Amino acid sequence: MNNIPSVDLADFLSNDPSRKQKFVNEIGKAYEEIGFVALKNHFLSDKLVENLYKEIKDFFALPTTTKEKYEIEGLGGQRGYTSFGKEHAKGKKEGDLKEFWHFGQEPDADANLIEEYPDNVIVDELKDFNTTGMEAYKMLEKTGIYVLRALAIHIGLDEHYFDHWASNGNSILRPIHYPPIKEEPKGAVRAGAHGDINLITLLMGASTGGLQVQHRDGQWIDALPEEDELVINVGDMLERHTNNKLRSTIHRVINPPKDQWGKPRYSIPFFMHPRSDMKLNCLEECITEDNPKHYEDTTAGEFLHQRLVEIGLIKK
Repeated sequence: MNNIPSVDLADFLSNDPSRKQKFVNEIGKAYEEIGFVALKNHFLSDKLVENLYKEIKDFFALPTTTKEKYEIEGLGGQRGYTSFGKEHAKGKKEGDLKEFWHFGQEPDADANLIEEYPDNVIVDELKDFNTTGMEAYKMLEKTGIYVLRALAIHIGLDEHYFDHWASNGNSILRPIHYPPIKEEPKGAVRAGAHGDINLITLLMGASTGGLQVQHRDGQWIDALPEEDELVINVGDMLERHTNNKLRSTIHRVINPPKDQWGKPRYSIPFFMHPRSDMKLNCLEECITEDNPKHYEDTTAGEFLHQRLVEIGLIKK
């Protein structure tokens, strides 16, 4: 395997049952084998993507002192700005070579959540920054719900099993800026090898290169989607919930060749989290004699807190 599999959401959305099942089979097989796909025909328009990149490039170009006023203490990095080098991969001391922003959920009035999400941080200097970010957030959330519907069918659950938990969930849209590299990094990379915490991750910007996925044989594969495709991968919550049936695969963003150190890199992952009270207990449909239960019972909120401590965004 030299690249991640590509799937077409238009198959799942068609009125043709055979095309819908084809999508379910393709994404199910990919997520059991490598945990990653490239997906075309999602709900992000080219214009929205163009506008979002403009806004995030304008934000990261602001003076450091301006950006730092949006770094809010006490939120564990859940909203607003996180400065360069503050986050690291689980088990690593070196900070990743990146800075980023977090947009969070703005729930429906009738969501009936048991928790209260922090407010999004408003950027005064850029009048369209927040509205553009949240428009992209909603389109990525919509795309993710359809992917989860396909996975529910693949697992043997009701198609809409995830709808309640993922709609108004604790999801995060994270525009990331990897600045030009100015000197030899001391053991640091743009993003160290890691698995994602959440249910699934939908990534914009992987087509600029650097993203690598670890195959089960240990080899690293370059993830090279087409310009109009999203990279979508399984996170640790979904791997746990499906008792390892679906794979949360280790991935990283490597530093570019030295002759490209002067170029910045931008990527925009959408980390799709469920509501915090969703139980991540191993599904009965995924427990067999050959695949006994691997994990203790927990909730999404408990698991998230544990992992945020491990990657340095929340202090013990």
